[in-house]
Amino acid sequence: MTKTVVSGLKPTGRLHIGNYLGTLKQLVELQKKNYRRFYFIADYHALTTQYTPAEKRAEIFNMIIDTLAVGVDPKKSIVFLQSRIGAHNNLAWILSTITPAGELGRMIEFKERLRANQTPNAGLFNYPVLMAADILIYDADLVPVGEDQRQHLELARTIARTFNRRFGHTFREPLGTHTQTPRIMSLDDPGKKMSKTSPGGCLFLSDPPEAVKRKIMSAKTDSQKTVSYNPQRRPGISNLLTIYAGISGRSIESLVREFKNSGYAIFKKSLAEEIVQFLKPVQQKRAKLLLNRVGVLKTLEAGTERANKIAEKKLVEVKRVVGLI
Repeated sequence: MTKTVVSGLKPTGRLHIGNYLGTLKQLVELQKKNYRRFYFIADYHALTTQYTPAEKRAEIFNMIIDTLAVGVDPKKSIVFLQSRIGAHNNLAWILSTITPAGELGRMIEFKERLRANQTPNAGLFNYPVLMAADILIYDADLVPVGEDQRQHLELARTIARTFNRRFGHTFREPLGTHTQTPRIMSLDDPGKKMSKTSPGGCLFLSDPPEAVKRKIMSAKTDSQKTVSYNPQRRPGISNLLTIYAGISGRSIESLVREFKNSGYAIFKKSLAEEIVQFLKPVQQKRAKLLLNRVGVLKTLEAGTERANKIAEKKLVEVKRVVGLI
């Protein structure tokens, strides 16, 4: 039986190299395997923070463009907008009736907002249930996730088990797949995850060559002179090695052997050039896609139509087993 892969991409801000290595690279590589793939723009999930409608429209479109530019192919994968598939929210409501509120209150992201003295909205509280619906409605076998989403995936598996026990086997319990680079750290503070909110330490996919070179050459390392990999004791240079390995496809061990006695300047210069060359075709493709907005949206509509038929069929099955029809 062909396995199904489901992944959502939340459109918040510009994409950076951490987003690519943590998620997008894996989505592209999975297209080489005999899987059925559902890749969607998780625009509903992006509504839990403050925004203006104009900003959100731009972020959603840019996420679509970036996703296609790095190699996600609508001819190989079903690419669509989450908000255009009503079955996601319909299923989320049904799943919310079997999900204990205490489980949602234990989600790390929700608790972090509370610790920061913020007042989380109900959307953030219920976020994991909608995520479970996103996954389960397509009978996902595999879900590419980063470290920050593992807890949500485990809850989705728990929800599936609970539903199956109560109403009969209806959902598969998906497994997470993880990249070799699940977490890329900030260039200027390797103790923190790379984030759009700290642009100085963030390598954006849209950064021009001069910005890439400036950020890499000024990236924080340490007082030692040799290139070696030790994330605990030498987080800065280890982070740069992780980025180099992820972009080039080479092993960290081979990079250490090559640059061990070269010094930081030579290593950083080589890394910067590697990134510039990687980003060049991505940015060229992105520029072409931006000139074809109508064509891009038509492609997305076609994917949305395909996904909607599959999701609606599953929703009918769910409604039947819970006694609604």
